[in-house]
Amino acid sequence: MSGQSLTDRIAAAQHSMTGSAISKAVCKATTHEVSGPKKKHLDYLIHCTNELNVSIPHLADTLLERTASNSWIVVFKALITTHHLMMYGNERLMQYLASRNTLFNLNNFLDKAALQGYNMSTFIRRYSRYLNEKAMSYRLAAVDFTKMKRGADGVMRTMNKEKLIKTLPTIQNQLDALLDFQPNSNELTNGVINTAFMLLFKDSIRLFAAYNEGCSNYFPEKIKSLCISCGESSEWFLLSRFLQI
Repeated sequence: MSGQSLTDRIAAAQHSMTGSAISKAVCKATTHEVSGPKKKHLDYLIHCTNELNVSIPHLADTLLERTASNSWIVVFKALITTHHLMMYGNERLMQYLASRNTLFNLNNFLDKAALQGYNMSTFIRRYSRYLNEKAMSYRLAAVDFTKMKRGADGVMRTMNKEKLIKTLPTIQNQLDALLDFQPNSNELTNGVINTAFMLLFKDSIRLFAAYNEGCSNYFPEKIKSLCISCGESSEWFLLSRFLQI
């Protein structure tokens, strides 16, 4: 299927009539078109997260409602849009998502309409678990590990050891959930999964950097020098596991 479906056009028209600009933008970002969400719709939604008069719960709930679709394309794009807003939107959205008892409940999602639906449903289930873990990490640590300050005076290098003991396992859990996505190169077959893959790739680099800095801070000097000497090979191991090279 290519292009916007009739259902997409009707839904967008309905939101135009009701005056819900956010709902219309979410609808347009999560069409049945087999490509990633369009930049102009993502940019508008990012702008909305920074507006004080915009209801963050309404925005988040509108995205979550799109994951109730039976179409793997719509659901996948709703997850991508949510992930994009987690990364680039105002922190208010992340705070709200982390405060929810449940975020995505897609463990049993399966699109049986087409062969590609079966294949992509597997990645939707894995992707939703990662986003759930990302929100849980924020709830536990009150910080987004992919956005924290790094370097000699960064958060992980200056954190006391008592807090590090609690924080490092949280980062590890998020990394594990991310690496479970595990696509092979021959499974990156369309613009939707490719867009999700790039967002996950960016998160993986930042998470690994935070974890590495935390380990360098926690371990004694002799072990720290070993971590530094193994840093490059560890990074390649992380990337090869994620990319399945």
